[in-house]
Amino acid sequence: MIRWFAVVFFALVLLSALAPWLHRLGFGRLPGDLRFRLFGRDWAIPLASTILLSLALSVLVRLLSR
Repeated sequence: MIRWFAVVFFALVLLSALAPWLHRLGFGRLPGDLRFRLFGRDWAIPLASTILLSLALSVLVRLLSR
């Protein structure tokens, strides 16, 4: 359980560090990504970007594991 928590934490830290770079590439601005303002704060839910990154990583892992 602790190992999975550490992996998820590391992934979130890595993703937040890469977020500005990914935003410049267009991730976070795809048609399925949600952005809204609530309580004076901007919120972003990158659904399409998450699915696209997941598919890309799955293909990469599959190609590397052969």
